[in-house]
Amino acid sequence: MAKRLNVLLLRGWHALRELSGDNAYELYLKHHASCRTDTPALSRKDFFLRQQQQKWNGIKRCC
Repeated sequence: MAKRLNVLLLRGWHALRELSGDNAYELYLKHHASCRTDTPALSRKDFFLRQQQQKWNGIKRCC
């Protein structure tokens, strides 16, 4: 019973991280390792900064 509860909680935790985007860096590292072996991966800080720039660069309104 306790093992089943742990599995359900772990699945819920992974789903929550995926929905919130908290696992974006881990997904980036997996993708980078499989597709972009010629360049080093970004650090967590650089990845976050790049994500923020991409998110806010397209906004051109004043309010």
